[in-house]
Amino acid sequence: MPDLNRDKLFAALQYPLPHALISRLAGRIASARTPWLKNLLIQRFARLYGIDMTEAEIEDPRAYACFNDFFTRALKPGARPIEEGIVSPADGAISQCGAIRHASILQAKGHEYSVDTLLGGGDVWSEPFRHGSFATLYLSPRDYHRVHMPCAGTLRRTVYVPGRIFSVNRATAAEVPHLFARNERLVCHFDTEYGPMAMVLVGAMIVAGIETVWAGQVPPHGEQIQRHDFSDGVSLDKGAEMGRFKLGSTVILCFGEGVAPIAQLAAGLPLRLGQRLMQRI
Repeated sequence: MPDLNRDKLFAALQYPLPHALISRLAGRIASARTPWLKNLLIQRFARLYGIDMTEAEIEDPRAYACFNDFFTRALKPGARPIEEGIVSPADGAISQCGAIRHASILQAKGHEYSVDTLLGGGDVWSEPFRHGSFATLYLSPRDYHRVHMPCAGTLRRTVYVPGRIFSVNRATAAEVPHLFARNERLVCHFDTEYGPMAMVLVGAMIVAGIETVWAGQVPPHGEQIQRHDFSDGVSLDKGAEMGRFKLGSTVILCFGEGVAPIAQLAAGLPLRLGQRLMQRI
C-alpha cells in the first residue's frame, strides 16, 4: 500500500478510538513497578528504538523503578551543551517553523490552525503572537523527554486546554486538520528578554501525563479549560528543566514580532536540546 494511503488509514482509524481510555491503560502499565514487567518493557523499548544509555545519568535500564522513570530519565551533566540565543527546548525534529500569518500556524502542507485556539482562546494573552513566529518540535519515542527553557523566563500564566489525544507523528499531522489545536495541551506563558513566549506542551495518544517543575503532574483528560495566574511569577534559567512528557509528544514555541527561526531550520531537521533555534530580527 502506498505511504499516502497508509497515512490516511492510520489517521482515519484514530477518530473512533477511546483516546482517554487507551492513555489511562498505557499510563497504568508504564507506572507498574512489578520487576519482571517493567524490565521487559524497558529492555524491549530500548532495543527497538536504539536508546543510547551511555548518555543517561543512570545507565543500567534495570535500575529504574518503572517504565515512566526510564522514559523520563535524566542525562549526565554536560550531555547537551547550551548554545547562544533561543535554543531548542528538547531533543526532537522540526515539524514546521516560520511566521504566524493572519493569526494562523502552519501544521503541514494544506493544514493550518488558529494561534488563538491553540493558546486556549483569543484574549490579551494570545494577541502578541498573532503576527509573531513559531517552531513545532516533535519528540519521537527514542528522544530524551524532558523539556527545558529555550531562554530565561518568568512564568505568568498556565492554561490547561482539554481535547482529544490523537497521535502527533508526521502521518497524523499531515491528515488530521487542526491537530495541535484539537489535542489536550498545557499552555505556559512566560515573560522573557525576547518578549512574551508561549510554550505549549501537546498531549498525544498513549501519553501517560505531562508534568511541570512548579506543579508536578497535570491532571489529564479534563473537561474544562483551566487557567492559573502566577502573580509572583516562577523564574527559570535558560536550559533549566520546565517539564516532561511520560511518552512522546510535541512542543510548540510561539514568540511575538521581532523573533524568527534561524535560516537553517526546515521541516524534518533533527535537533537536540540546546541547539540554536530562533533569533532576534
